[in-house]
Amino acid sequence: MSKRTSSSQTTSVAQVLSDGEKVPAVVDQKNADGTLAFLELHDEEFKDSPLTDEEDYRMTKKVLISVISLVSIINTMLYIDKATLSYASILGLYESTGIGTTEYDDLNSIFYTGYTVGQALNFVLQKVNQRYFLTATLFVWAILVFCHCAAYNFAGLIFLRLLLGVTESVVVPALEVTMLQFFTPQQRATIQPIFWVSCVGPPNIIAGFIAYGVLYATGTIPPWKIFMIILGGMTLIVTAVCWIWYPADPTTAKFLTTREKYFLIKKVHATSSSSIMQTVIKRDQIVECLRDPLSWLFSLGMFLVMLSNNLAYQQNLLYVGLGVSNLGSTLVSVAGAGFSWAYMIFGSIFIYFFPNQSHWATFLGCMPAIASGIAMVTIPWSNKLALLAMLVLAGNTFALAYIVILGWSTAAASGNTKRYVRHLMLMVSYGVSNIISPQIWKGNQGYSDHGTGPRYYAAWTIQIVLSWFGTTVVAFVIHYILKARNKERLAARDRDSVKGVVLVKDPETGKTIEEAVDIANLDLTDLQNKNFIYPL
Repeated sequence: MSKRTSSSQTTSVAQVLSDGEKVPAVVDQKNADGTLAFLELHDEEFKDSPLTDEEDYRMTKKVLISVISLVSIINTMLYIDKATLSYASILGLYESTGIGTTEYDDLNSIFYTGYTVGQALNFVLQKVNQRYFLTATLFVWAILVFCHCAAYNFAGLIFLRLLLGVTESVVVPALEVTMLQFFTPQQRATIQPIFWVSCVGPPNIIAGFIAYGVLYATGTIPPWKIFMIILGGMTLIVTAVCWIWYPADPTTAKFLTTREKYFLIKKVHATSSSSIMQTVIKRDQIVECLRDPLSWLFSLGMFLVMLSNNLAYQQNLLYVGLGVSNLGSTLVSVAGAGFSWAYMIFGSIFIYFFPNQSHWATFLGCMPAIASGIAMVTIPWSNKLALLAMLVLAGNTFALAYIVILGWSTAAASGNTKRYVRHLMLMVSYGVSNIISPQIWKGNQGYSDHGTGPRYYAAWTIQIVLSWFGTTVVAFVIHYILKARNKERLAARDRDSVKGVVLVKDPETGKTIEEAVDIANLDLTDLQNKNFIYPL
């Protein structure tokens, strides 16, 4: 794997050009990929005996089943917990705490205020063991869900929603990083929508049926508190699963043999030309991320698409406004979640058969929402069945655009610190947009012909023009920029033209050893590493 030469000087190591500037193709061992030591330890044992096709298939199957199951279960619970207020609002929360629709909207904004502030934890996430971090986060989050039962006024709910937002803020980045560590770029593009099905289908189906059941509760405990107790218990179970089985990185995966770990790391390196893990926070990568226009475009796309996210929290109230009963609204939510689930699977199939078409996948997510959004402000209020159908369509398709942008932004960056900073930027945009999103539903926005129901003209206009159409435009701009960068790189690409070097101190002589390694082990950014090809 490597070639070592002794040298007492380190300044003579060759440098490579990147974007017109000189960037060293050499790092010391501390700044190299964290999996390098594992690879070197087992290099002599495995390097001359590659996996057979059958062994590779078995390894891939293990990773798919284990990793996708773990991240999907955690993601499902995350989005069930995010929807707790939506269901609690029809289970007696208003009556028990004395809040109204205005306070309800404010609580959603407060949750995302905590979510935005908590993004600073991304830097903690890079430094610590992911298994320990996620387990601790899940445990605290379960306790906070239980504590909702003790809230009896608006002030108590403010405190709990703020803390819950902070606690849940870096769960999605942690899950995204895990998928980066275990899957090749092509695999990630295909499984990303499948993974995110766990946030758009199962949460509403599970929460909807639980809410439907507790509505029949006849005891002294209010239904919304029973709902919270059940969800808190489910989160504790997921916490235990995470503690036992969740991998901190490929080298600690209990479901893989040592040989499989070795070749999985090599496979991810070879296909991505990017590092897998690195705990050193690198200032130059932070600066590059902030200067890269792609970081801001992805953040803009996230901000725009999330302006419509409060539609998910408004849906149950809108169903009731259309004349659907509380019980009926839970069943409509379940049906909508089933449709959303099917639509995300359709998106995954599209991405599989039409790779490098993320901009068109974004279009597929936004266009049905635009059409149904226009229908929501033009169909007469008397045609409630059509309005109900359009509401279900609008609220259960645009998530595909969110999924594509989130996964695309991560895959289009290299360098561990740069990826974390881009995650931070996207999640801050996500949080700020979700703070604003509930507010667009406030105020007198027009009523139906007979004054029997609110039409929310301003809210729907913002969603149609900014959120869904605007997001599509941003996706096409990103595609154009990435395609231009790839064209330039592919024209001049030569894998042998850049040699990675890691500096290691020889414990016997004290001299510096120049160790030749694959460039993916250097933890270079996508702008530094000209062998990095952007996913489209």
